Order: sequence, then structure tokens, then C-alpha cells
Amino acid sequence: MSLDTHKRDFSINARLPGISALAAGIGVLSTLAAFVLLSLIHLFTNLFFFQQFSFADRSPALNTLGIWVVVIPAIGGLIVGFMARYGSEKIRGHGIPEAIEAILFGKSRMSPKVAILKPLSSGIVIGSGGPFGAEGPIIMTGGALGSLIAQCVKVTSAERKTLLVAGAAAGMTAVFGTPVAAVLLAVELLLFEWRPRSFLPVALACAVAGFARAAFFGTGPLFPLETAPPGAMSPGAMSLLSCVIAGLMSGALASGLSAALYKTEDLFGKLPIHWMWWPALGGLVVGIGGFFEPRALGVGYDVIGDLLHQHIAIQIALSILVVKAIIWVVALGSGTSGGVLAPLLMLGAGLGVVFGHVLPGGEPALWPLVCMAATLGATLGAPLTAIVFAFGLTHDSNALLPLLAATLVAHGFATVVMKRSIMTEKIARRGYHIYREYGVDPLERHHVDEVMSRTVETIDGDMSVGEALATYFGTTQTHRAYPVVREGVLMGVVDRAVLEKIRDGEDKAEDALDSRLADVLRHRSPTFALPSETCRLVATRLAVHGLERLPVVADAETLQLVGIVSRSDLVKPSLAHFDEEHKKERFRRLRVHTGKRHFPPVP
Repeated sequence: MSLDTHKRDFSINARLPGISALAAGIGVLSTLAAFVLLSLIHLFTNLFFFQQFSFADRSPALNTLGIWVVVIPAIGGLIVGFMARYGSEKIRGHGIPEAIEAILFGKSRMSPKVAILKPLSSGIVIGSGGPFGAEGPIIMTGGALGSLIAQCVKVTSAERKTLLVAGAAAGMTAVFGTPVAAVLLAVELLLFEWRPRSFLPVALACAVAGFARAAFFGTGPLFPLETAPPGAMSPGAMSLLSCVIAGLMSGALASGLSAALYKTEDLFGKLPIHWMWWPALGGLVVGIGGFFEPRALGVGYDVIGDLLHQHIAIQIALSILVVKAIIWVVALGSGTSGGVLAPLLMLGAGLGVVFGHVLPGGEPALWPLVCMAATLGATLGAPLTAIVFAFGLTHDSNALLPLLAATLVAHGFATVVMKRSIMTEKIARRGYHIYREYGVDPLERHHVDEVMSRTVETIDGDMSVGEALATYFGTTQTHRAYPVVREGVLMGVVDRAVLEKIRDGEDKAEDALDSRLADVLRHRSPTFALPSETCRLVATRLAVHGLERLPVVADAETLQLVGIVSRSDLVKPSLAHFDEEHKKERFRRLRVHTGKRHFPPVP
């Protein structure tokens, strides 16, 4: 049988069913957490703005507090500042960077305090008028639930990461009803890999959350649109030009918001007061903005829906766009608790309303949705998530082509202009750099049989320890270690240190120098590689055991030696990858025919 028949497209993982079952349960718990969070937002909105103990969904824009509305967000910020200082500082921020930091630098461990205080603090902030969405807090809360459950069972750090991300993505699914977009968010922002061992449990958790969501929030899109004639766009040069313009404007808005946010954060850092008081100051700015434009307060799902349906005049949309941007940047820069997705949706949709009437090639109703997705994708650095997210929110399939074009243009603009996204800048400021590009490792693409040396210098197992020391480890020594074989079967690997240890009697062997190597190695399990294993796996094995070379055997049963692989052999795939990336080649020369006939010279 050919060795190639043993190679797989994906690595096998016998623990995948168990991890998937845990992820499914986490999906249900994250849905419950989303319901609790939204209920808390409704409760605190009614308490702060209407002085009623009620879970009814009411917009803070309907309040009748007058000038007193200015102090309500400040009170909420003050409460959360105390919670962050005396509870857990991890509740500060919009949730996703904190989840990324826990995944990459904290072995995916999150504390029970975060699971409790994050939804409570977010409910207070948003309920008191904070211009945030529920998605960031629920992503962190769901992630904390997944991490806590993983900490209660015996799993690896990689498996714990999978369960953390499963909880985070399931929470997003429960809030927005967009399971496919939540899976893409996990892939583009949280998992930092594309493997069945992580992708399948996360996708299953999102699917379970999508079904469970119906029991709490009903079915159907969050912002249903029927743009089949208004949103339809006839492909053409003018339509493409409009998509490019919309993408550039959205990318500029995303870049400007990100720069303004961290500039504001720097300004708060220069204040001569403890950070505990910053959310109250940010809340005061929110209150002032809410006094002049009440519809900028709170989550604003109703405002997003009105913008998408063109129910808001251009002048009012511009006012909402400006006020929302200012109060969101100031509030988030103050370090309070809240999400970024809903504000970005509102800001992007407002941009589309303001400029939609001057963009040719499509109906004005199309551009709020397109700019909404493009702004989200450029800000998060997750264009595929934004495209599918916009479709999941509206179920408007007619807009997929302009969504694709504009969002990719916006993402390209932000990638060129900004060093880091709004998600990774906060982590970078804490001293951690995140490189978000990833591809298949060259060592994963190549197998041992492609790089190993098939000609192996071995030591006969019937040779004595003393003879082996004199023959192979004298002044003419060519390798640090040698495989020991008997009739082609691997017995083990020896180096000078092992043989000298046996010679000096540390193994308590009689006549150590006269002992045959096969007898000495009989009770030791040899470390080896298989031809069908990836170079990455073998490189890890070399690092774990502190070795420089590994013998390669045909299979684990017969242990027939077929080659040897060393650290220098593992450099070969990286060299081939370097050539693919940097070596410029041309195989054909284009010939341009000018149409002129060339005649041979007359003798």
C-alpha cells in the first residue's frame, strides 16, 4: 500500500465529538445569557428614564426628563466605574479585544466575575443611555461562560479556546439572529486558525443558539427589508463606481472613528484623576448629546431600522450621525462597558442616508445598508463577517453584489490607512502585537517523506557500547546521534551522552562496555517519525524532546527504518515558501503585433 493513502486533508481528532457536545450546551447557555442581558437593558432603561420597574422594550428617546437627561448617563457611568474598580477591571471596554487577549495571551481563561459583572455593567451603561450595542458585552459574557465550563473539565488550552469562542459566537447569534455571520466573526477575529477541531464546535454552538433564539426573541430578521425593486442594482460602470465611492467613504469613516477613539482614550489618560471617574465624565458628554439628539441614546435598533427604511429625513440623519459619533467615541474612550457593532451599524446607515441621494447606479434605499456593512467591515477588519451580517439582519439578497464591492473597497482602504483595527489597537497598547494574517504553515503542507534523508548511517544493535563509543563517537564523529537497528528494525537512538552514562555505570549494568546496544535499549521506547506525518508535527516532537534528528520508520508496528529527518531538513519547506513569495519568474514573452509587414532586405 502506498504511503500516500495514509495522508489526510485534515488532522484527526478523537476528542472532537465531546468538545462539540460541550459547545452545543454552551450555545444554549449563551442564548440564555443574551436574553438576560437584553432584559437588564430594558429594565435599567425603564428605571433610569421612566422611573418604572418594567422589562418593556422602550426607547430612551421617548423620555420626558428635559434637561435632567444630561445627568442620567453620568450616573450610570459612575456606577460602572465603581464596579470596574472594586469588582473586575476586565469589564471595561467593548468586549471583543478582551476576548482576543484572553485567547492569545491568557490561555483562554476568564474569571466568574466577568461572566456576572459584564452583563450587569453593560445593562446599567446602555440602560442609562450609553450609545452602545449589546453584542460586545454578550460576546464577552458568552466567552466567559464557555471558558468557565472548559475550566471545569480536563481539556487543552486549544480546546478551551474553542469553547470560549463558541460561547462568544453563540451570544452574537442570540442577539442578532445571524449564525453564519457569527461563525465568520469567529474565524476572522477570534479563532486565528481554520481547523475542523475548532470550526465545527463553534459552528454547532451558533446553530444551536439560532434554534434556541426562537424561544426568546422569535424568528425573522432583526431589520427586515424588501428592497427587491428599490434595492436591486443593475450591474454596470456607474453602479460599480457608486459602490467604490460608498466603500471609500465608509472606509474613511471607519478610519476616522478608530483614530478619534484612541485619541480620546489618550486624552482621558492624561486627566489627573483615577480612571474610575472617567465613565462618569464620558456619561456627562453622552447626556449632553442626548439632550440635543435623544435618538442617539441607547442601543438604537429602532433608529437603525428607520434609517434602513428611509423613514428619517437627511437633515435628521446627519444630526444623528454627528451626535452618535461624538458621544460613542467619548463614552468608549472613557473606558466604560459597551459594544461597538450597533453604533457602527447606525453610523454606517446614517452615512448611507446622507449620501444615498447623490450616488448614481442604484436606488437611495440601497445605500444605508451598503454603507452600514462597509463601515462595519472596515472598522472590525472582518469584511466577510460584515457582508453576511448585513444579509442576515435584513434578508435582502438583492444587495449582495453591492455589499460585496463596497465592503471590500472599505476594508482595503482601512487596511492601507490604518496599522491596526479598532479591535487590535487596544491590545497593542497593552504591549501585545497581533498579526492577523494567517495561511497554511509550509510545515503543515509538507510531509516527512518529502524532506527526509533516505540514506541513513546506523549502528548495528549487536555492537557493544565500548565499540560504538570508539567507532562512532571518536575524533571522526560525523553526527551527534545515530539510530540503532537490528535487521532493519529500529531499536532506539544513541548519542555520546547516553553511551557515557551507560559506561559510567549509572544504569547499574554489569560489564557496561561489553553490553550490546540492542540489550541496553530493549526496555526503552524509541522516539520516531512516520513518513505520513507533517513536518510541523515532527518539528514539535523535536522541540518537546530536545532532539536534533529523528529516525523515520515505515509504521509503528514493524519499526522498519526508512530514513531520518533532522532540523535542517525541516528548513526545506520554508525555503520553498520563500521562493513562492519572493522569486519573480516569467515563462512566456508577450508579442505585440503592430500590423506592419517586415520584408527581408534586398540584396
